[in-house]
Amino acid sequence: MPKAAVFNQEGEPLGETELSGSVFGTQVNEHLLYETTVIMRANRRVGTASTKTRAEVRGGGRKPWRQKGLGRARHGSIRSPLWRGGGVVFGPSPRDYRHALPRKARREALRSALSARAREGGIVVVEELSLERPRTAAVARLLERVGATGRTLLVTGRPDALVARSARNLPAVTSLPVTNLNVLDVMAHDRLVLTRDALTWLEEALAP
Repeated sequence: MPKAAVFNQEGEPLGETELSGSVFGTQVNEHLLYETTVIMRANRRVGTASTKTRAEVRGGGRKPWRQKGLGRARHGSIRSPLWRGGGVVFGPSPRDYRHALPRKARREALRSALSARAREGGIVVVEELSLERPRTAAVARLLERVGATGRTLLVTGRPDALVARSARNLPAVTSLPVTNLNVLDVMAHDRLVLTRDALTWLEEALAP
């Protein structure tokens, strides 16, 4: 059964807690993680890049010079792709890059990502994290005491604007509510700091 260290809000150790084996102790499906990562990155593409073909560029309706007799190359339009200011051949046009991933596959991929982090000892639990006002120093001190150095993902049980504002000035720290937790963020960070209510939500929501 995987375990994680537990700390209070001041960063003092409180012992260990057992993590759900069905969520944090599953076999890591590396191929599914790869597919999910590719699809999620594709879904984040805006797809608004656009160029004009020779039919869409303004002008060029008149033949620039007659076909024969001038010793010049034959041209039919100044908006040909050969000309400066002409159309673009096979250029990008607005499109949707989104791909669908079944719900079961998404859940299995998230379980695999969490299990990989748990296997590496990269998950820490904080009993409670509540701030009266935004305090970056308090969050930085907590993360330092729990050993969350490097790229850290701070996951709260519910959207918390004070925690988010406190953590956003820390360059290696990302804060988000547990309902927004995804494979990309889990794999992009070395350590996961979960509040107790976030851990409870994950174990209930991702149970197979």
